[in-house]
Amino acid sequence: MTQTNAPTLPPEIARRRTFAIISHPDAGKTTLTEKFLLFGGAIQMAGQVRAKGEARRTRSDFMKIEADRGISVSASAMSFDFRAYRFNLVDTPGHSDFSEDTYRTLTAVDAAVMVIDGAKGVESQTQKLFEVCRLRDLPILTFCNKMDRESRDTFEIIDEIQEMLAIDVTPDSWPIGTGREFIGCYDILRDRLELMDRADRNRVAETIEINGLDDPKLAQHVPAQLLEKLKEELEMARALLPALDPQAVLEGHMTPIWFGSAINSFG
Repeated sequence: MTQTNAPTLPPEIARRRTFAIISHPDAGKTTLTEKFLLFGGAIQMAGQVRAKGEARRTRSDFMKIEADRGISVSASAMSFDFRAYRFNLVDTPGHSDFSEDTYRTLTAVDAAVMVIDGAKGVESQTQKLFEVCRLRDLPILTFCNKMDRESRDTFEIIDEIQEMLAIDVTPDSWPIGTGREFIGCYDILRDRLELMDRADRNRVAETIEINGLDDPKLAQHVPAQLLEKLKEELEMARALLPALDPQAVLEGHMTPIWFGSAINSFG
């Protein structure tokens, strides 16, 4: 008896990826959604979605109550192309009053981006939504937002995620400075420097290729005090935190974390 091959998906379906963004209210979820749409080409400029009249609301926050209260209360899907893929981004309500819609949405996605506030860490609604993702073993990608404001210690944030959500955390980037001193991140995966542009909030970060932490180019862009702290923290992180395990991420047992500022298009 010959075994027949399983049917293959049509190319247009196979290239689709659907993900949700989950967070506590005001962690920056809708701002991050806007930036995905901006750099995915679905909108032309950030001012287009926060401008005059009808364009004052972002594409995802379209109901009057959302505009009035500045929160998302219904799930909405937006699509954009990036490289070979068609991404469906599902913006979900973060406010607890509207969580039923969010729970329903999370049954239809391939993965979730968890947004946390760098100053507040893991908040109650984030924890509830994370547990829904855990029930489905969804891959979780974590984005620690608002690093350009005063935020907590990086290790403290990671420890809290690991303890409160019982998931391994592996840093894919590491912040350089916080608050007013925040200048960007060190890209651990690609061994490069990413510098944030505070003057232009819609500009993609400048990338500087470097050859390790002893590369002289680092000293040209990072103040000595911040560079010394970065080296110390990265040495500790590599000794104390697990390395990236793609299979563990796919199974929902590990989450990679990036640091940045959604409003500044960084991270």
